[in-house]
Amino acid sequence: MLHSAVKQSANSMHRILFLVATPSLLFAASGPGRPVTFAGQIAPIVFTQCAGCHHPGEAAPFSLTSFEDVRKRGALIAAVTRSRYMPPWHAAPGFGEFAGERRLTDEQIALTAEWVKDGMPPGDMSKLPALPHFVEGWHLGKPDLVVAMPKGFPLPASGPDIYRNFVIPLNLTEDKWVRAVEFHPGTRSVVHHSLFSYDATGTLRKRDGQDGKPGFNGMDGGRSRNGGSLGGWAVGATPVPLAEGLAFPLPKGSDLVLQEHFHLTGKAEVEQSTVGIYFADKAPERRLMGIQVPAIFGLGAHLDIPAGEKAYTIHDSFVVPVDVKAWSIGAHAHYLGKDMKAVATRPDGTKVPLLWIPDWDFAWQDRYPYKQPFVLPKGTRIDVTLVYDNSADNPHQPSNPPKEVWWGEGSLDEMGSMTLQVTAVRKEDELALQRALRFAGGKALLAAAGDGTLRRVRLGLQ
Repeated sequence: MLHSAVKQSANSMHRILFLVATPSLLFAASGPGRPVTFAGQIAPIVFTQCAGCHHPGEAAPFSLTSFEDVRKRGALIAAVTRSRYMPPWHAAPGFGEFAGERRLTDEQIALTAEWVKDGMPPGDMSKLPALPHFVEGWHLGKPDLVVAMPKGFPLPASGPDIYRNFVIPLNLTEDKWVRAVEFHPGTRSVVHHSLFSYDATGTLRKRDGQDGKPGFNGMDGGRSRNGGSLGGWAVGATPVPLAEGLAFPLPKGSDLVLQEHFHLTGKAEVEQSTVGIYFADKAPERRLMGIQVPAIFGLGAHLDIPAGEKAYTIHDSFVVPVDVKAWSIGAHAHYLGKDMKAVATRPDGTKVPLLWIPDWDFAWQDRYPYKQPFVLPKGTRIDVTLVYDNSADNPHQPSNPPKEVWWGEGSLDEMGSMTLQVTAVRKEDELALQRALRFAGGKALLAAAGDGTLRRVRLGLQ
């Protein structure tokens, strides 16, 4: 899929070339006497599962839209598909059922390896399937509204992570409802994540540029009393529209606010982000809310990971105060994240697997929409377990040698949570759910104040 991490992970892809499937692992998936060919079996796999990111104009480092493209990298493709490094999909099979799953079947992986082993024959190219239609520049098709930062923001070559908020006037003359936001960073290598919100007061635009540069500093996103979330983007995320009937409110006269986290790369850059906004036809019947466990990305979880610790584990839970319908789930951590699991236990004791990522990768952070939304009744407990690996054996370890790591906002600090997107089953229960989520956030802030986490963050002592 399209992600800046494809480029960042190119070295990893080459390191696993030795994993090309051996004959003992292959089987005649094509049937007796039927050779595996590009036109017959391989092109349908590659065009469907790979070309969406690997075509001209996208961020993937090479194209896979022709026989020559694929033949040139056949050994690499066999290696990364057999190891399931590609296509990128980190949710464990059988632990939740998700829409848009990017997982190859065992048969597809074996066919690819057999094709490479047999010399990558083209087959009858007159029967080559057509490439999918790619909408140039936008995964979700042409947006209803495209806006960009008016000016580029200059970034130094090195230094601490930068959190900057940018206000973009939308000039809306009527209330709108947003079903999707597609974020395009101008310089992918430096943008770690961006949170989208709106400000309907016009006050935040007055702060933008006061220090002589576009935007204003801060981690709070410049939250307005008359504003709200419109979602977000992180490294490795694929834009996904909300389910039918769901949308975020966007009042007339609102400004779009982008809170961006920059991780400097050793090269001076200028970032000028572009955003595509997709509107719903009408207001939704229910408000979409996020149950985040632990709250505030684990701010109050007393996160203190010793150097060398291979399985530092934290647990947290949240009891649903009203009947809710679950729509999607996502996870977030930094480089030390290893294993992330969320399970719901209904009041009758039945367990519902929500999401398990057994091999977390900071470079690929997706949201996982469920194939079929489902109800979690009042009293359901959501349990989350997060495991961190701060040893030298962690292939994503950013420090050599490993060092003690606390909760923090920078990429080299650590945090973690899993967020379940839900709606209240009954409209009259929305306020109770909102209050319960605010209470969980308040508890996290009090815990962080009590153990010194907030002080370390504010003083930059992570």
